Amino acid sequence: MVINELLKLGLEILKDKEFSNPQLESRIILAKLLDVDKSYIYAYGDKEVPKDIESKFLELISKRAQGFPFQYIINEKEFMGLTFYVEEGVLVPRPDTEILVEYVLDYIKKNYENKSIKVLDLGSGSGAISLSIAKYVPNSYVYGIDIDDIPLKVCNINKERFNLSNVEFLKGDMFAPIYNMKNTFHIIASNPPYIPRKEIEKLQREVKDFEPRLALDGGEDGLDFYRRIISQAKEFLISDGLLIFEIGYDQGLAVKEIMEHNDFEDVKILKDLQGLDRVVLGNCR
Repeated sequence: MVINELLKLGLEILKDKEFSNPQLESRIILAKLLDVDKSYIYAYGDKEVPKDIESKFLELISKRAQGFPFQYIINEKEFMGLTFYVEEGVLVPRPDTEILVEYVLDYIKKNYENKSIKVLDLGSGSGAISLSIAKYVPNSYVYGIDIDDIPLKVCNINKERFNLSNVEFLKGDMFAPIYNMKNTFHIIASNPPYIPRKEIEKLQREVKDFEPRLALDGGEDGLDFYRRIISQAKEFLISDGLLIFEIGYDQGLAVKEIMEHNDFEDVKILKDLQGLDRVVLGNCR
């Protein structure tokens, strides 16, 4: 089968699914399998596809038709101008998380430019937050913590991919791996699980059926991890250190209240491009 015929077949399989761009996804998957650029697919549509590639393409298209995330199929997701390796078992990085990272980069530039600083990322996942900070802030040393083996493996793959030496990943539950590093961190950042347990089944199929439940489930009201982190964070932050979270669109006031109740000051809520609450931050005194 030639490239154009195979793409037509792929599009036919995906066309009635609720995907943003089946045609583009088909082209990217085939280009990835052939190890060529997308432009090759456009230019050589009449070129014969090897049988093993044809079979693999149809296998992957069928998985995609069942809702399997596109990013897991191609093992890539763009975030902060970097191409992250991702696989099943880690949360796919979202553009909304860039709001948190961009704030942190600006905050470091204003307060710690050319000064050595330590940053902690709790619940690293693919390493989107920790590695982006390490990449764009050479004067930082970043610790990323995750409780699961797959995220730690993915984080280290991405660390090598970006050739970074100012970041390390540790396995454990929240602050446990760095219990001896009190009053050390200038910034603690986290995009914790924040979906209320009963809401998970209402999420789109790609998320609820294939992304890790461990990275989604925030307890009955979605706030379990905020309570845990906020109650302990001051022990690990330096005086005036920053604590910053990504949050669900309707959790801004609740998380702000928990932070203020724990004596964080200058607590602010940042909105995303849709005007929804997305980040909460405050300083330790």
